[in-house]
Formats: sequence, C-alpha cells, structure tokens
Amino acid sequence: MTTYTNEKIRMVQEYDIKGALAILRNGGVILYPTDTIWSIGCDATNPQAVEKVHNIKQKATARSFEILVDSIQMLKDYVEHLHPKIETLLLYHMRPLTVVFDRPRNLPSNATGSDGAAAIRLVQDEFCRSLITEYGKPLLASFASIGDLTFPVNFGAISSEIIEGVDFVVKYRQNEKSASEPAVMVKLSKRDELIFLRE
Repeated sequence: MTTYTNEKIRMVQEYDIKGALAILRNGGVILYPTDTIWSIGCDATNPQAVEKVHNIKQKATARSFEILVDSIQMLKDYVEHLHPKIETLLLYHMRPLTVVFDRPRNLPSNATGSDGAAAIRLVQDEFCRSLITEYGKPLLASFASIGDLTFPVNFGAISSEIIEGVDFVVKYRQNEKSASEPAVMVKLSKRDELIFLRE
C-alpha cells in the first residue's frame, strides 16, 4: 500500500512538472504549492510573464513577490554579494526563510520592489526544488489571492478567479487541508546585523 501511494505521488509530481515546464517556457503563469503557501508563479526572469502575474493579482505591489531558487549556487547568480552570515543562515535554518537583498541582479524591474530590492528564498519543498532545477531558472511566487488580501494556506482557500486566471494548475497537494504560513523574512543591515522583517 505504501509503495502504491508513493508511486502515485511520484506520477502526479512528474505530470505536474512536465505541464508546468511547458507553460513556463512559453511565458505563462502557473498556480502551485510552495514550501509555504499556494502561489501564482512564472519565470522570474521574464518581464512579460511577471506582468501577467501583476495583472492577475490586479496590480499588487512587487513587495508581495518572492523569487524562488533551488540552490545557493543559483542564488549567487541573482545577487551581487552573498554575505557569509546569510549563506550560513540559509544552509542551517529549519523553517522556510526569505532574504531581502538590496542589490539583486539579472531580474526584471517589475519583479523587484520600488526600491529595487528583491525577496529571494532557497526552497525546501521537494516539488518546487525539482521544478526549478528542471527549468534552470528561478520562479516568481506571489500568494494566490487577488491583490494582497489573504494568504491561501491550502488549495481550498484559492478563489475561482485566480484558478481561472492562470495557464496551469498543479494537482500535487491539492487535497491537503493543513494550514501553512509565509516564510520567515530577514534582511542584513548596513552594519551586517540580521533584521527580522517577518517571523
């Protein structure tokens, strides 16, 4: 019974990854579970795709956007400097952790805040990591609600307007009822001190 369950999960994941990849490569938008909450996402490096997410969320601010990477190596491609204190924190932090970087690079301006900063998370979720690794680029993630009104803690909390507005809906984890929370968010001060923006 366990083998069947695991095999079924693996098949769903493979189906979802293949479908999501096809949409991402064509500049589309997906609805998917992350290691925190359900999110709307796209290729974080494609400004046209990012604009589609803005439109679905009815011009929510880019502060609700997070950039998801699969590894420290990928992260280094999108920040000017990764401070050793941040790298250590990312390697050993047990909960999902988002870091706000003041000087990101290789990202379109509509994927960053008005101040040019970007919130980037090294994902812990197996499905997300596999999807990003297969795609080879970071994904944008913005919680799946109109504007920035609610946190969709499970699939059942997502409005039909959001579901109908995306190009692909991931099936994996749709039946989970457990509630998730946004990631811990930190920033490094100019004096190299950690500032917790969200705990």
